[in-house]
Amino acid sequence: MAWQSMEFYAFIHFGMNTMTGREWGSGGEDPALFNPSGLDVDQWMSTIAAAEMTGVILTAKHHDGFCLWPSQVTAHSVAASGWQEGKGDLVRLVADAARRHGLKFGVYLSPWDRTEGTYGSGKPYDDFFVGQLEELLSHYGDVFSVWFDGANGEGPGGAHQQYDWDRYYAVVRRLQPDAVISVCGPDVRWCGNEAGRTRPDEWSVVPAALRDVERIADRSQHVDDGAFSRVIRSDDEDLGSRAALAGRLDDLVWYPAEVNTSIRPGWFYHEHEDGSVRSADELFDLWCAATGGNACLLLNVPPDPRGLVAAPDVAALMGLGERIRAFRSGVLDADITLSSGVLRTHAGEPVADRSALARLAGDAAAPHVWRPEAFDVVPTISLALASSSDVGAVVVREDITQGQRVERVVVIGVTDGREEILAEANSVGYQRIMRFPSRVVEKVKVRVEASRGLPAIRTVAVIDADGARFRR
Repeated sequence: MAWQSMEFYAFIHFGMNTMTGREWGSGGEDPALFNPSGLDVDQWMSTIAAAEMTGVILTAKHHDGFCLWPSQVTAHSVAASGWQEGKGDLVRLVADAARRHGLKFGVYLSPWDRTEGTYGSGKPYDDFFVGQLEELLSHYGDVFSVWFDGANGEGPGGAHQQYDWDRYYAVVRRLQPDAVISVCGPDVRWCGNEAGRTRPDEWSVVPAALRDVERIADRSQHVDDGAFSRVIRSDDEDLGSRAALAGRLDDLVWYPAEVNTSIRPGWFYHEHEDGSVRSADELFDLWCAATGGNACLLLNVPPDPRGLVAAPDVAALMGLGERIRAFRSGVLDADITLSSGVLRTHAGEPVADRSALARLAGDAAAPHVWRPEAFDVVPTISLALASSSDVGAVVVREDITQGQRVERVVVIGVTDGREEILAEANSVGYQRIMRFPSRVVEKVKVRVEASRGLPAIRTVAVIDADGARFRR
């Protein structure tokens, strides 16, 4: 619940590749190359916070094996560089700066290591990897996410390590029990592409087989070009409809999705990509689609070799933050009518002020929930606006403490008694943002036409057209 309510957080790809201009390092790079001359981690965090992100995940070690902390199990780390005379610890700096700016801290640790000689040996390498994992999870405070990919990219004839995932997971559970284990892990599911797109309907209740880490690894990045981050995969488009779950109802898991993508074509900074940074409008579209598509959004922001977030990225992120704040402040006041039932607290006490439904509270464990009566065939929430208004989006959220239930929802605009369908969707889950070409309406109806049992709704909010910023 705590992870899902974060909604939007940053990936920070920074390390040896930043200095060499590579995406995947060879592992043989001289540690002396790592020397960010103008490092300012507070600049990173202020930019990230201004974009309305809630946390950061640092690439503590990428595939090249160079560690951003003074690891005791390898010499290939910042301790062997000239940066801060070999006494620096970038993981410490980032973790502390994140907390100063009100951001949660997470770590990425590549299981593939092109420097370590035991890679491919089985248990000896697993011992090495676990040693690094224990260092990261023991000395830097609370960690909200441990992010693993399945990279194992030596190719035919190269070293191949059979990762002991169960052992890695046990370390995380022991040292950071409140952390989610993401992507190659049992808690948070990869959405299937690195272009920042969700499926048309993203389900958190899916067959347990989707936790097959080898399948995830097979679909992970295998080449170090910038094109991969713009490819949208269309396979496995339906993961959780009734048809997809048929015959598997005894083997379901709660496995919510995370969407990861980069603000640039590559994951590490490259000067020649300064003109290819995603615009604020494009980032806002991604934010609406991902956080409004029952997923969290992980956006990569790679600092440059100086150790600063570059000016084009800063400008785009500042603009994104402005758009997100405008969206959240664009909630319109409305007089709410329920087709049946009453708004209640989780303890079951009635809530007299139904306007609580129209607020964009960030907590996934809602303090209130509307559940219609069993006889109500088409549960409907009607929102009569204070005056005729130009509207551009509706936000619907389920109380996911009770599961994901809505299977079809329709948004209807009403003016002078005439009704027009403005938007429709199937899954909702934590949050569904439905944007549409602006319409001047007097009332909005949100109708739940299908659900798995009684729906449990915690938010229905109407957003004005300026906040929604719909673009065809």
